[in-house]
Amino acid sequence: MINTIRKYPNLFAFLLLGVILALVPLQLNNDYILTVMSLVGEYTMLTIGLSLLMGYAGQISLGQATFFGIGAYTTAILATRFSFSPWLSLLAGVLLSSGLAYLLGMLIFRLRGHYLAMATLGMNVILFLILTQEVEWTGGPSGFRGIPDLPLGPVTLSTDTQYYYVIWFFTLIVISLSLNIVNSRVGRAMRALHSSEIAAETIGVDTNLFKLKVFALSAAYSALAGGLHATFLGFISPSSFTIGVSIELVVMAVVGGLASIWGAVFGAATVLTIEQWLRTAIKTLIPKASGEHEIIAFGLILMLIMIFMPEGLVTGVSNAIRERLPGPKPGIVQQAGD
Repeated sequence: MINTIRKYPNLFAFLLLGVILALVPLQLNNDYILTVMSLVGEYTMLTIGLSLLMGYAGQISLGQATFFGIGAYTTAILATRFSFSPWLSLLAGVLLSSGLAYLLGMLIFRLRGHYLAMATLGMNVILFLILTQEVEWTGGPSGFRGIPDLPLGPVTLSTDTQYYYVIWFFTLIVISLSLNIVNSRVGRAMRALHSSEIAAETIGVDTNLFKLKVFALSAAYSALAGGLHATFLGFISPSSFTIGVSIELVVMAVVGGLASIWGAVFGAATVLTIEQWLRTAIKTLIPKASGEHEIIAFGLILMLIMIFMPEGLVTGVSNAIRERLPGPKPGIVQQAGD
C-alpha cells in the first residue's frame, strides 16, 4: 500500500479527496458549512490558475479577481438581460475572459517584475471602476440581483447541497487537468520558463506563447469560478472582485505552496477556514470587535505558517510525513508537490 502511494501520489490524493467530498453532505446537514465548502471549491479554481501562472510560469499577477469578476458579470448579464441559458452564459464568460487575457497578455507581458505586477493591478482597478460606474448594466455598488439558477436536465439547482456537488465537480476537473499539465511536457516547459526565460528559449521553448497560454488558462479558471459564484448566490456586487480579493488569492497560493496544485486546494481551504473561525471566535471573545482585530489575528497566523513552513503547507506536511514513512526516501518532493 505504501509503495503504491509512493508511486502514484497524485492519483491516491485525487481519489481520497473525491471520496471525502462525496461524503461531506451525507455526514453534515448544515447549509452554512456546505456554503463555505462551496466557496472553498470556487477559490480553489482561482488559486490553481494563479499557481500555474506564478508558481510554474513565474509571471506575477495581482489582478486575478479581474477575470473572476468578468466571468460572474458576463454570466449574470447574459442570463438576465438577454435571457440566455445560464450554462451558455457561463461558457461565454469563460471564453470572453480567456480571450481578453490572451489579448491583454500581448501587451502586459512586455513588462517585467514590479511593472508587470502594477499592470495586472491596474486591470483590477479598471474593472472595479466599470462595475461601480456602469449602473445600468452592472447594478453599480448595490450589486446585481435576480441571477437564475443553473438547470441540470429536468432539475433546476436550488439547494446548497446541489450547488456543492456541481461546484466541486468542476473543481475536480480543474485539479485533474492542471495535474496533467504540470506533469507533462508543457509543465516542464513552464518550469524552464520560471527558472530562466533565456535558457528556456535556447532549448526551443516559445516563452511568449507559453506565457499567453498560461495567462489565458488561469483566466478561464477564474471566469468559471465567477460564473458558478454568480449562479450559486444569485447576487453579486463589485466588493467581491476588488484588489483585496486578488491579494487574498496570492496569500492562498503562497500559504499552500506556489508551485503546487495540491497547495492551491489546501491554501484556499486553510485561509477561508481561518477567516471564518476568526470571525466567530473574535465576535465571541470581543463582542465590540471591529474588522481590524480579525486582520491582526489573521496576519499573525499567516506569519507563523510562513515562518515554520516557508515552502507552503503541502510541501511542509508532505516532507514531515515522508520522514516518518518506513523504507527509502526517494527524491520525489517535486512530484508530490505537484
